[in-house]
Amino acid sequence: MRSFFCFITLLLLITHRSSATMSRTSEAFLIVSVPDQKMAIVHHGNLIAEYPVSTSRFGIGDSIGSYATPLGTLEIATKIGHRAPDGAVFKGRRVTGEIVRPNASGRDAILSRILWLRGLESANRHAFERGIYIHGTPEERLIGRPASYGCIRMRSSDVIRVFNTVEIGSKVRIVNTQLKRALLSSAVSGSDLSNRSGA
Repeated sequence: MRSFFCFITLLLLITHRSSATMSRTSEAFLIVSVPDQKMAIVHHGNLIAEYPVSTSRFGIGDSIGSYATPLGTLEIATKIGHRAPDGAVFKGRRVTGEIVRPNASGRDAILSRILWLRGLESANRHAFERGIYIHGTPEERLIGRPASYGCIRMRSSDVIRVFNTVEIGSKVRIVNTQLKRALLSSAVSGSDLSNRSGA
């Protein structure tokens, strides 16, 4: 009987610890620097991870049909691809069953995970309608320079890590300034950004 109560106590501790970790993770937000072609994960003003990315080859903006990457504060509207294999191909936001390796010749597919973004400001209000995602790409050789059609591309291994770190509703700030400067700003305004509601 005593061992049973010890087991229940241990289970409750694990559950509590797991819930606390999930709560902390859900407060993380992303900063994407267009000039640096980098993404940072920030939690309570602290940098917890940094990744190279690829934003649009057509520059910045939010006009329909522009293929540009929108600036400003957005949020993760939905997460697609939980438990999909690394390199899984998505078409119409559904897994096709095909797996594509990094830098496969002639491929420009959406891979591994999708974080679909919704704009929270007038300057990025079309983002969701335009299908602006954070997603994996087979064109990993182009990561680190503008090469997308509006989305934020990442290496498959990196986007899976980001997918597992943030939650639906987590904020994404896309800036046209250096990441270092944006991180300094987030140390002051990070709590406001993480609590900001949609507009």
